[in-house]
Amino acid sequence: MQKYITILLFISLLLSCNSVSKKEGGEEKELLTVTIEPQRYFLEQIVGDAYRINTLVPPGTSPETYEPAPSVMLDMAKSKIYFKVGDLGFERVWSQRLAENNPDVKIVDCSEGIELMEGHLHNHSDNSGDNHSHESMDPHVWSSPRAVKIFAKNIFDALISEDPGNEDKFRENFERFTAKVDSTDMLISNLLENSQVRSFIIFHPALSYFANDYNLNQYSIEFEGKNPSLSQIRDLVDIARKENINTLFIQKGFDKKNAEVIASEAGAEIFEIDPLSYNWDEELIRIAEILARED
Repeated sequence: MQKYITILLFISLLLSCNSVSKKEGGEEKELLTVTIEPQRYFLEQIVGDAYRINTLVPPGTSPETYEPAPSVMLDMAKSKIYFKVGDLGFERVWSQRLAENNPDVKIVDCSEGIELMEGHLHNHSDNSGDNHSHESMDPHVWSSPRAVKIFAKNIFDALISEDPGNEDKFRENFERFTAKVDSTDMLISNLLENSQVRSFIIFHPALSYFANDYNLNQYSIEFEGKNPSLSQIRDLVDIARKENINTLFIQKGFDKKNAEVIASEAGAEIFEIDPLSYNWDEELIRIAEILARED
């Protein structure tokens, strides 16, 4: 608790100093904040250069466990709008604190209206240090181009509500981006249409919505947020052999040891992917190309 109080006091002091320096130095573009890099990509497609955009979770960092520095929270507190994904581990802790301490920052849930899938068990600690567990919905909606269209519409609606003077520009950009999402969806569908293997293994289950869109089966190495037991590894190997799975995905920064054991036993190839990449469409297409490859 003391750590959070110190951070909030530090932010309040910096905000006061920033207010004075801004008046002395002149106006600058207003700030928008997102949680992860794919959101920054979506937002930039719509706003162009009308705003500065701040990403809270840096590349290569897990949005489930990331704890921001005070300077990061300062930028978050200065934002006109904070666009959260929905229910990432980071957001469950920090978006509530932002809302309580910065009532002028509008918070937009980008996943509103998306049919969510059941997620896995999350374990976390509260301010007292006590551990709690709860079942949540899977937050990785941006892996689905079809869900991203709803995601982007939520962004667009919030923007024109707060900045109606730029509605025409934002609408033109939004329609152009929607067409790009449709094109990405069609390309992935064509790549996977005749794929003989309809299943894959992944370390952290970040492609559930992607798999659902394209009639694929995702099997996760990670179990309830933890590394698998030996019996769970054996079960995955049996599944891989039964379904002729030849692809095992592992995200950047994750330990490859268990993945290598499963891949070796099942005769599958390991591919490193980055579902948090700023280049959202390129990464999803690359994932589809890997799944569609011929051995």
